[in-house]
Amino acid sequence: MSSAQSPKQESDTRSRILDSAWKLLAGKGAGAVRMSDIAKQTGISRQAVYLHFPSRAELLVATTRHIDQVKNVDERLAASRSARSGIERLDAYIAAWGNYIPEIHGVARALIALQDQDEDARAAWTDRMNAVRHGCAAAVAALSRDNQLSAELSEREATDLLCSLLSVESWEQLRQLCGWSQARYVELMQRTARRALLR
Repeated sequence: MSSAQSPKQESDTRSRILDSAWKLLAGKGAGAVRMSDIAKQTGISRQAVYLHFPSRAELLVATTRHIDQVKNVDERLAASRSARSGIERLDAYIAAWGNYIPEIHGVARALIALQDQDEDARAAWTDRMNAVRHGCAAAVAALSRDNQLSAELSEREATDLLCSLLSVESWEQLRQLCGWSQARYVELMQRTARRALLR
């Protein structure tokens, strides 16, 4: 009898590995999540983990994308992507990302804390921030298309500014240290972005 897994079994095993990595990241941080830790959490051998993910960097990147899939990021971004105006797209994107941060904050904090010393954590966080930048750039492009983008800003500068405004570190400062409510955070990020980016 062959020991090879069926495509469905392979998919199930992959999902279990990603769920284990997610749980460990949120609880321990990226530095404490070795391939052996993930294998133990999943109930498989370390070699089996490597069969699905040849490197830890690939596993961490895949984990952040898995989280997006489980949490229906495409559905969350639907209002932004279907917006009829640049301002509507900007507001919808800020609401979608701003309300997503608290749900992925544990994993985000782990990757941010270790990215300077851990190349795998840096690769995973860079991949995640590239996705956020893509969303910011799309909102800025919509403003520019509508001739609503400030004449003082290039599209790249406006995207840089919006990404900085919507950083996880900014959310932490305002929500956790300053005590803002989540609703107030989103509302004021929308207002601030409009003031900074619009003509």
